[in-house]
Amino acid sequence: MTVPGDPSGPYPEDGRGGVRTALAGLTTRGRSFLAAGVAAAVCAYVLGQSDLLRVGLLLAVLPLVCALVLYRTRYRVAGSRRLSPGRVPAGSEARVHLRVENVSRMPTGLLMLQDRVPYVLGPRPRFVLDRVEAGGRREVSYRVRSDLRGRYPLGPLQLRLNDPFGMCELTRSFATYDTLTVVPRVEPLPAVRLSGSSTGHGDGRQRSLALAGEDDLIPRGYRYGDDLRRVHWRSTARYGELMVRREEQPQRARCTVLLDTRYIAYDGSGPDSAFEWAVSGTASALVHMIERGFSVRLLTDTGTSVPGEGSDGFTGAGHDSADTSGLMLDTLAVVEHSDSEGLSRAYDALQGGGEGLLVAFLGDMDEEQAAAVARMRQRSGVAVAFVLDSDQWGRGAGAEPGRHCRERLRMLGEAGWTAVAVAPGSSVTDMWRQADRERVGTGLTGGTGGWS
Repeated sequence: MTVPGDPSGPYPEDGRGGVRTALAGLTTRGRSFLAAGVAAAVCAYVLGQSDLLRVGLLLAVLPLVCALVLYRTRYRVAGSRRLSPGRVPAGSEARVHLRVENVSRMPTGLLMLQDRVPYVLGPRPRFVLDRVEAGGRREVSYRVRSDLRGRYPLGPLQLRLNDPFGMCELTRSFATYDTLTVVPRVEPLPAVRLSGSSTGHGDGRQRSLALAGEDDLIPRGYRYGDDLRRVHWRSTARYGELMVRREEQPQRARCTVLLDTRYIAYDGSGPDSAFEWAVSGTASALVHMIERGFSVRLLTDTGTSVPGEGSDGFTGAGHDSADTSGLMLDTLAVVEHSDSEGLSRAYDALQGGGEGLLVAFLGDMDEEQAAAVARMRQRSGVAVAFVLDSDQWGRGAGAEPGRHCRERLRMLGEAGWTAVAVAPGSSVTDMWRQADRERVGTGLTGGTGGWS
């Protein structure tokens, strides 16, 4: 039996290894028949019973013949796998479609189809396929589901071929496999706007002149339809042709989303843990900002960010929003705890200035780490922090923020942050609205405008 991993791809190892491979495929029934036949033959020789010897030979030869016939059977079977969809949120189901095609000129026997999947996605799927005619195909499907985000390999696909008596079973594997990406849950966020000065137009967008001064304006050649009031006479006299001032260039507002991944900042594990809430909140904020037209950057406590089109890590203005969201979600699907003990490297990554809106999802912090976060406010416009108190999450839903967490919220508030404590069981949407209410209530202003 030949099993290519792809109808047009290379053929994998067929598993031909001579008699040893054939004998290794004997099932428990086949081994039992072989052992019984050998035992009967030995007894017949000792007792001198020729009839018993014939019975023993029949019992011993039957599994050997089945193994030989099965081993010499040559099927050409092609298989493929399709994921629908290939990226799913945690807790949602994906369907895997399998197709097996007989590309040989002879029909197959009974086939058992089995796909390898990680245990977190569910039990290993198995299908029994009846005789597949020459040139025929069979399609089956199964569902997978995981409450834990991550990247999970599916495959390789395996085919098991059995003889009619169940004496021998041979397995052949395809060469290819696919990957299912389970991304964090994304909650739809309302369009809110924090009070503060804004120099932009539209929902969070900014406008800026090409250069600062009147004399520093870089003109361009006159184009049909340009307003004559924009003619720059000094440049016209210099270049000898009609020149006009450049229009104000629209610039996308920036947003940095900071995710605290320190292991010491969170307690517990699993899909309902504080860290998973922070990852889900980060994903929701990123997707929301991308949909609102922001140029975004994902930053962690280690100082690393998801590379964007720009040299500073922000996505460019021409980047497709769906591709940007997919890149961010794929990164968050595999983000893990870091061994960092502080947030200084994240602060260093913000020292370039002009960061715009800063949204942070933070775990437990001591006084030194809270001071580092407080200084980040100087490198941004509006700064919003969602602080997950490990003590509060340890006590369960309904508990009040501990004294330690309240002190950290006070430090951030004095530095200009809008900081809210996240309780167990809170939704990202509710926390988003609460941050907006607290921002409006404090009356603080941010230099680069609000958030949407």
